[in-house]
Amino acid sequence: MPQIQDSYILPCGLNLKNRLAKAAMTEGLADENGLATMDHCRLYDLWAKSDTGLLITGNVMVDRFHLERAGNIVIDGPQSDERMDALKKFAFASQQYETACFVQLSHSGRQTPININKKPKSASDVQLSLPGGQYGKPVSLTEAELEALIGKFSLAAKACEEAGFKGVQIHGAHGYLLSQFLSPKSNKRSDRWGGNLENRARLLIEVVSEVQKVTGDGFGVAVKLNSADFQKGGFSFEDCLKVVKWLNALNIDFLEISGGTYEQPKMVGLDGALEPVFEDETQMKSSTKVREAFFLHYATAIQKIADMPLMITGGFRSKDVMNEALSNGESDLIGLARPMVPFPLCTKDLLNGSIAKLPSEDHFIPTSWWLKPTSPFNILKLAHGLGVMGWYYEKLREMGAGTMPTLTQGLFKAIFSNFTKDNKLAKAYKKSLKR
Repeated sequence: MPQIQDSYILPCGLNLKNRLAKAAMTEGLADENGLATMDHCRLYDLWAKSDTGLLITGNVMVDRFHLERAGNIVIDGPQSDERMDALKKFAFASQQYETACFVQLSHSGRQTPININKKPKSASDVQLSLPGGQYGKPVSLTEAELEALIGKFSLAAKACEEAGFKGVQIHGAHGYLLSQFLSPKSNKRSDRWGGNLENRARLLIEVVSEVQKVTGDGFGVAVKLNSADFQKGGFSFEDCLKVVKWLNALNIDFLEISGGTYEQPKMVGLDGALEPVFEDETQMKSSTKVREAFFLHYATAIQKIADMPLMITGGFRSKDVMNEALSNGESDLIGLARPMVPFPLCTKDLLNGSIAKLPSEDHFIPTSWWLKPTSPFNILKLAHGLGVMGWYYEKLREMGAGTMPTLTQGLFKAIFSNFTKDNKLAKAYKKSLKR
């Protein structure tokens, strides 16, 4: 039966040396012009030493006015020699030691922070229902802008291929633009890009198809898709199954299953902090309730109809559970994300048998007594989640600077430090857009 240490050949012909993948995590390490930096090279060189078969980058944005956060790499149109040189260095550093790297291509749409764009473009003018005023009211994309956007994705993919990366992952999950089009909650259009699911999925399907057309046969093209948004009136699991069938026809290299949006952040375990979770969790089999992976219980139904390999990410900690998911045919690749920040070489230990289980966050993240994820108050759950995100961002910065992550920084300090650095970089980035 397949195990995590076994190699795996993707449909494009790429031979991954094992079944483990470092899933995408936003790095925030680009410079004020959106260029890849030596910080990316140092971080991914470290992860390449972990023996992980596949590394997937954090959000690389295809539109300079729509960043997920300050510090994103931007590939918007033809690349200058300087930008291409930076990408080539990044590709080389991330693919040493027989490790492959895919670039995650994304457009943040209405999830663009207000310190980057006060009037972001989206499927419709439906604003995020989040407290704090961090996101502006979006403007609906025109037909001409949508056609141009498809071209932005294909140009970015071609640049990644020319830089030497092994493939790209099209981000159609977590409430970013392609996910905004998929959801009837955020897509209120009445043209050929809205209405029924086939129309709402049109942008994702055309983006993937166009990327495949402009890249070579040996270049991988993958997709990240929500199993559900977990919001009433949003993208449902039934919708997911239909989209998977349409993606079958495109022969993509793998499909990563995730779930949630900024309003319902199940992908980071914070679902329910802002609104009730709209999903019947009682439909889960009792045997899967004790499993670690957030989205594994959706994989069985998806695997029955999926022609492409599946990658499941979120919550995996035990080697036995990972191997069980592979052996049961629930997943073909195992995605790990957060554990590879405090312990960037942990996959090497899993693969060689030095450890059987990765530690959970409560064992290594310093948490104030009043800032607990189990708090009965949603505002404290949310504050804890923001603190944890800031803590991880700070550790990524440390590794990008060439040092191993320290595990002593408290959440309150992490929130303040990350907020200050992100805002400073956002101001510098906006200035660069005017030049």
